[in-house]
Amino acid sequence: MAANVLVPRLGEGVEEVTVTRWLKKVGDPIQEMEALLEVNTDKVDTEIPAPVSGVVLQVLITEGQVARVGTVLAIIGAQGEQIEGQTRPTLDLLPQAAADASQDSFPAAPIEHGLGFISPVVAKIAAEHGINLGKVKGSGLGGRITKNDVLAAVLKPALSYLESPASAIQPIPTASPVQQSEKTQELSLGSAQPGDRIIKHSLMRKSIAEHMLASKRTSPHVLTVMEVDMSRVAAHRASHKEIFTRDGANLTFTAYFLCALVAGLKAYPLANSSWTDEGVNIHSAIHLGMATSLGEDGLIVPVIKNADTLSLLGMARAVNDLAARARAKKLHPDDVRGGTFTLTNHGVSGSLFAMPIINQPQCGILGTGALQKRAIVISDASGNDAIAIRLMVYMSFVFDHRILDGASADWFLSKVKETLEKWSS
Repeated sequence: MAANVLVPRLGEGVEEVTVTRWLKKVGDPIQEMEALLEVNTDKVDTEIPAPVSGVVLQVLITEGQVARVGTVLAIIGAQGEQIEGQTRPTLDLLPQAAADASQDSFPAAPIEHGLGFISPVVAKIAAEHGINLGKVKGSGLGGRITKNDVLAAVLKPALSYLESPASAIQPIPTASPVQQSEKTQELSLGSAQPGDRIIKHSLMRKSIAEHMLASKRTSPHVLTVMEVDMSRVAAHRASHKEIFTRDGANLTFTAYFLCALVAGLKAYPLANSSWTDEGVNIHSAIHLGMATSLGEDGLIVPVIKNADTLSLLGMARAVNDLAARARAKKLHPDDVRGGTFTLTNHGVSGSLFAMPIINQPQCGILGTGALQKRAIVISDASGNDAIAIRLMVYMSFVFDHRILDGASADWFLSKVKETLEKWSS
């Protein structure tokens, strides 16, 4: 008897996936638990296995399409088995999935003609802010309304003064309407020239672009930079690296930065927070995001949960595990959710300092530059100055100015700096 392959619930809050690649086609044999297709959610690629052995009789969702949890993706059955009636990729929740969905706090999606599928997240945001989804233009696949579309609608009233006749600034005409139209068309094409080629956006690149733009629209970004003497950390790492290797962990500088961040966030909890309309939500736990490069495929931020409970050895193991699984595309959706602060190491390729973009809805992100030996002036206990060679690094802290001011941001960063510079066995 033919069996439906459904979109499983891949993690808490995951309501939909995008089909990225079918590993089997119609007519191919497949064994139970063998990978049938790959799906993407939150930049995480996940393989969905076949629930039974048989032959792929029908594929209902094409690559690039979005499907909700419980949607029928494909049908597997015996060779030559006939499928009764016309099968549609409609929502067909498993008993457990249905039970999970009934416990969600999201309101039901509004039933409005012509809107198509509205995810529970979009419906929740719209309901909270009184947004009429019928007036929101969707930018998703097939005109689907995405979370960023409804967030833009929420922010629009705050900018409405720009559209009012009283405050509108009339530009001085510099070209005819025809010339302006031609110029607009030229810009929209990116000044394309003969021989140019277009590299199609991957799902991950689109997701990164949407997330970064939403972050810049959401919070005022401010940058502060401090220089840190990493000599004590380097000495500690050199004397403990072999011991950590015996314990199954590669001791990297990243583990030290993360432990120092924990110290800073414990000392100044306001940096471990998120902005809400009701007030600043100070998080009780410290979940550290660790930006991980995937090369040309983009960037992903796995999260070390409850980082404040980990020793340096535990932190090193967590870093190793998440980095390895990220590059092997073995992360689960829950691995990239729930971060309260993020670390990004932009110095891998030699960058000294940068201005990272905040990973919303977090308060801040810390960027670490390349470690360099530099000549600096040091003072002894008697106040005598001398020139010494030290291993130095710039730390770039970008924070949400709605939550932190310059003085409080520097206080937090100073604690991180102090932890690193006074590191001891």
